[in-house]
Amino acid sequence: MAMSMPRITSCSVSECSYNMNNECHTLAITVGDGTHAACDTFVRLQNKGGTEATGGVGACKAFNCQHNKALECIAVAISVGPHSGHADCKTFSARK
Repeated sequence: MAMSMPRITSCSVSECSYNMNNECHTLAITVGDGTHAACDTFVRLQNKGGTEATGGVGACKAFNCQHNKALECIAVAISVGPHSGHADCKTFSARK
């Protein structure tokens, strides 16, 4: 079964080196540390990096999210935003 990678439709974490004009420009991010839905790909450097591509979700370790299936994000798209000095997946929704 082929899966498509969920797109990052917006990222408001302007201090991330992959953020250009509120868009993520790395090929794929990893979300979560097992319990928290932080963007593990967030990096704060002086130089901007990334590609021309709009980012997607390559892996998700936030196993308690309803969009997580076998450590893969099954949401159609996600948004990323700031939280306590780092970036979080704002599409995260706890399992019920």
